[in-house]
Amino acid sequence: MPELRKDPILGRWVIIATERAKRPDQFSGSSQQDYAEKPCPFCEGKEPSTPPEIYSSRPRHTMPNGPGWELRVVPSIAPFLRIEGEIDRRGKGLYDLMNGIGAHEIIIETNEHISNMADLSEGQIAKVITCYIDRINDLEKDQRFKYVLVFKNHGWIAGGGRVKHSRSQLIATPVNPKRVKEELAGTRHYYEYHERCVFCDMIRQELESKDRLILDIDGFIAIAPFASRFPFEVWILPKKHSCDFTHMEMSHRVDLGRIIKQVLQKLKKGLNDPPYNYILHTAPFRRQKMGYWKSIEHDYHWHIEIMPRLTRVAGFEWATGFYICPLPPENAAKFLREVQL
Repeated sequence: MPELRKDPILGRWVIIATERAKRPDQFSGSSQQDYAEKPCPFCEGKEPSTPPEIYSSRPRHTMPNGPGWELRVVPSIAPFLRIEGEIDRRGKGLYDLMNGIGAHEIIIETNEHISNMADLSEGQIAKVITCYIDRINDLEKDQRFKYVLVFKNHGWIAGGGRVKHSRSQLIATPVNPKRVKEELAGTRHYYEYHERCVFCDMIRQELESKDRLILDIDGFIAIAPFASRFPFEVWILPKKHSCDFTHMEMSHRVDLGRIIKQVLQKLKKGLNDPPYNYILHTAPFRRQKMGYWKSIEHDYHWHIEIMPRLTRVAGFEWATGFYICPLPPENAAKFLREVQL
């Protein structure tokens, strides 16, 4: 019989459609599509093909916007939001609007032509994590911005485009995204009632039951969430409570790089390199004049969500807000645990 599961953070219901369920090994979705790959502007030696770099990891003897780098950040050539100008929030009748102010950056994760972050070294992924932290901290100085979202689109179906070079994107926004605000409200409500972080309670329960546990290494865990929206959805969380991703110590960045690599390798090997999105959810910037979540340091917990694109969202999901997942997360976690690297 199908089962409805409630997300303890957002209060969102998910349908685990067991009558439609496939075996885990029946899911497979290569990110390699039958299309002509565009020439890559992101490889070493192609620096003139991108806008001037904002940030880079490179030896001191090398010059900006030239070869020798290990990681680069450049502005998007087609930004969703632009950094120039003022917000100018205003009303038009009953509608609110503002100028499309923000920042949109591309993190080029390696100088080699590698498609999947799973194939980067743990040390290189740690450099990517450090880049995320440095760029978020820098953008926090701009008083126009309230939040920075870091995300990755791997594969054509996931929005990765026709250039197969491992990269992430970063977008700074002048408002807090609705999904983040829903998480903040949900975690605050749980904390007000229980005086505990809901994510910390989730981590304790998953470590105890192990039903949805995929990996537990070096202070981080990877789980298939109880109310998974998608088959093989994975969350990575620090076991030590922290609301701010940017407060991570250097040694922990290496540890996070290790678990990210192992999760992505398991997905790649077990599911034939599926398209996926991953997103980083961390606490927003906290400025008194913008409203301060007084309990946020106690009730919120940063995390990474990885979502393989193996099914499609259709009419029922769009109409109701329900997600339909045809694979119980317990089965997905067991399958991924057993993938040998």
